[in-house]
Amino acid sequence: MFCGSCMHDNTWAASLHEIGIETSLIPTYTPLRLDEADQSEHDVYLGGINVYLDSKSLLWRRLPGWSTRWLDSGKVLSWLSRISVSNDARQLGELTMSMLAGKTGPHRKANEQLVSHLVDGLKPDVIIFSNVLMVGLLEQLRDRFSGPILCMLQGDDLFLEDLPAVYRDAAIARIQQSAQHFDSFLSHSDYYRNFMSGYLQLPTEKFDRVPLGIDLSGHDGQSERPEKGDELAIGYFARICPEKGVQELLKAFRLLHKQQPQTRLKIGGYLNKRDEKFWKQLRREYADLRDFWEYVGSPSTHAGKVAFLKSLDLFSVPTTYHEPKGISVLEALANGVPVVQPNHGAFPELIEQTGGGRLFEPGNADALAEQLEHLLLNRKERIELGRTGQQSVALKFSKRVMAEVTRDLLQHHLTAK
Repeated sequence: MFCGSCMHDNTWAASLHEIGIETSLIPTYTPLRLDEADQSEHDVYLGGINVYLDSKSLLWRRLPGWSTRWLDSGKVLSWLSRISVSNDARQLGELTMSMLAGKTGPHRKANEQLVSHLVDGLKPDVIIFSNVLMVGLLEQLRDRFSGPILCMLQGDDLFLEDLPAVYRDAAIARIQQSAQHFDSFLSHSDYYRNFMSGYLQLPTEKFDRVPLGIDLSGHDGQSERPEKGDELAIGYFARICPEKGVQELLKAFRLLHKQQPQTRLKIGGYLNKRDEKFWKQLRREYADLRDFWEYVGSPSTHAGKVAFLKSLDLFSVPTTYHEPKGISVLEALANGVPVVQPNHGAFPELIEQTGGGRLFEPGNADALAEQLEHLLLNRKERIELGRTGQQSVALKFSKRVMAEVTRDLLQHHLTAK
């Protein structure tokens, strides 16, 4: 799947390379699937198939590493993940707890392979975990690595909250206990720092902020929409799932279209097998409007994504959960497309920092429809929001800015260590 965190971390690694920082991006569980040049290493560690079998079979865990390592092949994992691998937290409670168990759990051998690669092979100055769910690795790593170890938080709670209650509470307790040994936690917004500080009982003084950054290649701020035209296009680009709020946008679009029949809705994004039933139900529910909205799938290239964004007049991803990042907002604004977002999570900060959109009351379809209608009918304001947003993204959210902030932050922790 196209994972926003994976894609952002890939851009992050590329940005650090470009300012002269040697960076290794290590794929775990499965290879990365991206719409830009892959910066990750060839080898996958903690391959999803071996992780699953290790958690289920003592016999499998006792096999020598050379006899099971072939299942960590990127080609094998990519093929199997298309037909059998689930990332649905509701089905992964037992496996999650086994991963968090660390050196006392079934993945000690697999963890040690990754630790050895890091410490003996790469010999890094700093190590950054991409999420706190990998904290089970931390104790073994601390035994052999004395440098700074940081952890990026970017939506970890969404997975944890989907776990069955008995596993969720145990997982959070385990993470709270182990995460104290990180040197710092990184977040992209003040909102998520404050939220995760309380959620995982982490001291706010151990948090550092790294701005979001996107690759501006192709994002030139020049919309391809005609200056005058009968149709006005609203767009959505995110995973097709309840938490990203595609159903909220369809609800608002029904209200909007009654008042403004010249509007059209374009929906793009990855559809997980887990959410196919949800999507089929939505398609049936809004079948009467199918002449006025379309699902374009998930463009497989960066150029395809940019072309989709350039075809829009307005953009909205009305998430039902409190979004910690909001990369899609930056990508829309980078193409001069203003946004309408719910007034929660990181969105208020992004709107304030970019000046590229408007907020509405979360969960209120009427309020979303009203904001969309206002901007669609006020072309001058719409164009100005898009122009302001595009300029702000180029100034504050480029991958160069992200890399330079990261460099200074890492130097600070190396000096303090």
